[in-house]
Amino acid sequence: MTGAAKRAIVAGLRWTSLRLRLVVVFAVVALTAAVSASGIAYWLNREAVLSRTQKSTIDDFRAELQSRAATLPLHPSQNELQRTAEQMSHGRDGYNVLLVGEGGGGKPLVGASDLGDFTFGDVPEGLREQVNRRQSTGAGNSAPYHLYWQRIIRDGEPYLVGGSRVANGGPTGYMLKSLESESKDLNTLAWSLGIATALALVGSALLAQAAATTVLKPVRRLGDAARRLGEGKLDTRLRVSGTDELAELARTFNKTAESLEKKVADMSAREESSRRFVADMSHELRTPLTALTAVTEVLEDEVDNLDPMIAPAVNLVVSETRRLGDLVENLMEVTRFDAGTVKVVLDLVDVADQVTACIDARAWLDAVELDAERGVMARLDPRRLDVVLANLIGNALKHGGSPVRVSVRTVDPATGTECPDGTGDELVIEVRDHGPGIPEDVLPHVFDRFYKASASRPRSEGSGLGLSIAVENAHIHGGTITAANSPDGDGAIFVLRLPRDPAAESGAPDGPGAEPGDDTPGGEDDGK
Repeated sequence: MTGAAKRAIVAGLRWTSLRLRLVVVFAVVALTAAVSASGIAYWLNREAVLSRTQKSTIDDFRAELQSRAATLPLHPSQNELQRTAEQMSHGRDGYNVLLVGEGGGGKPLVGASDLGDFTFGDVPEGLREQVNRRQSTGAGNSAPYHLYWQRIIRDGEPYLVGGSRVANGGPTGYMLKSLESESKDLNTLAWSLGIATALALVGSALLAQAAATTVLKPVRRLGDAARRLGEGKLDTRLRVSGTDELAELARTFNKTAESLEKKVADMSAREESSRRFVADMSHELRTPLTALTAVTEVLEDEVDNLDPMIAPAVNLVVSETRRLGDLVENLMEVTRFDAGTVKVVLDLVDVADQVTACIDARAWLDAVELDAERGVMARLDPRRLDVVLANLIGNALKHGGSPVRVSVRTVDPATGTECPDGTGDELVIEVRDHGPGIPEDVLPHVFDRFYKASASRPRSEGSGLGLSIAVENAHIHGGTITAANSPDGDGAIFVLRLPRDPAAESGAPDGPGAEPGDDTPGGEDDGK
């Protein structure tokens, strides 16, 4: 049995399974109905069988008592009582008779059809008292003595005991009828009803299973369709058949999926249009920016010879032109990330040398403390790593406090433990400043595009794209960047985690595969 089949069986056996609940509910209802019906049927049949036997026996005994015992003399002998009791008894399949009379001198005499099976001691005391109690005669009662009966259990078997006294000083007669055959018939009926109840329970379970399958099959199809829809397969639709509630649910799902597909398509079209607009605008701005950059470079060279009143304006033009150029380059980089056309050019580099080169190129050696051992090699795109480091370190210098500390180490990604010998498969570069830290409400947004930490300074030297570009560059290497405040409250900590061989991790392309223009330096920027 496959693992998927086992999981399906276990899921079906869970109480939370709708199938199991339907089967249990059907079974409980069927069991309750079957037990109730069987109980009522058993009780009615029991009363009918016992009442029929009882009536037949009592009527026959009354008739025999009136026709035979009433003809005995006032003081019968033992033999007369014995003979009459045997005549009244119907033998083995009938009932036993016991006659009690008074002989000469008032001595009580007992005559029985079978003294070994029915004795005077078998008659309950209460029944004897009722039989011998004389009733008042009148308009509604012509007989001074009545016939009474009682069901008893003797030696584990049911019996019917009845008795009456003959009027005018006649003997008292008792009968004992075995109800064993009726009890066996009732036991057989009980077993039959029990078997019928069990069959009804099994049938209800099978019926519930069939009903659950009928109901749950479209529900399962709906769940699978919803899952595919959640996976992005917006063309998923359900086959609709019938006019019941499940069919209406399927129609509603199809309408919802169709509306969602249309809205997503519209949003994708607008997003693609916006992306093309940004890319086209960035490319169109490159030509005038090239001319502006050349002019500003000439003005910057001549700024010392210009009128002191004009020099500040020239410096402002130069700085803003450079800022505009960086913004355009950043926008182009972002559009490449969005379009999925960015590629990496992997090379085996010494990470310590790469970090040192980044710091040295920007004249940050005096402001940055580097903790990195030479010889830690990694397959990375040097240009993109430089972009990430420049953004992280530059951000720390602008908005944090000195000194900014950069540490490089390797860790085992499975355990997260540091490998002092540099053999870990994951490269960790930590940039820490000693500034005020990042507000807690800002932390979730530091990598968002165009996000500024302070609304009071909407205009700054950065465009708000630097950290987002750094994150994208980390992602295409199969890595991540996280931001947090120092546990001791002294500054912020940015942690860059990269696999030492991203090609092995994610299948990133190796060798010179960058798209045209992809060799432009992705902008350095602050995201705070």
